[in-house]
Amino acid sequence: QMHLEESGGGLVQPGGSLSLSCAASGFTLDDYAIGWFRQAPGKERERVSCISASGGYTYYADSVKGRFTISREIAKNTMYLQMNSLKPEDTAVYYCAVRHNYCAGNARMYDLWGQGTQVTVSS
Repeated sequence: QMHLEESGGGLVQPGGSLSLSCAASGFTLDDYAIGWFRQAPGKERERVSCISASGGYTYYADSVKGRFTISREIAKNTMYLQMNSLKPEDTAVYYCAVRHNYCAGNARMYDLWGQGTQVTVSS
């Protein structure tokens, strides 16, 4: 059974860092684009970052460029989102998701989702 399991969320002060992980099971990440999304209360789910299956394409939302880094470790079947210089507006539930080959902006185009992990940036 295909499954994604996120971890690494928590409470951090503004300016701090967190690293999110998303472990895949029941399938291998080789053929999948990996996306990270977030959803704050009362807001729509937004794409934060994505990396294509080949690794040759990455996307970052303007709001996180220069602060967040997406990566994956195929041998561990795990993907990561390193978040630095966190701001209160980064507070949200963060989700990982996958779809075949290519990144997409629309969340509906992703086939499998993790359960989400809460990130709270507050002093």
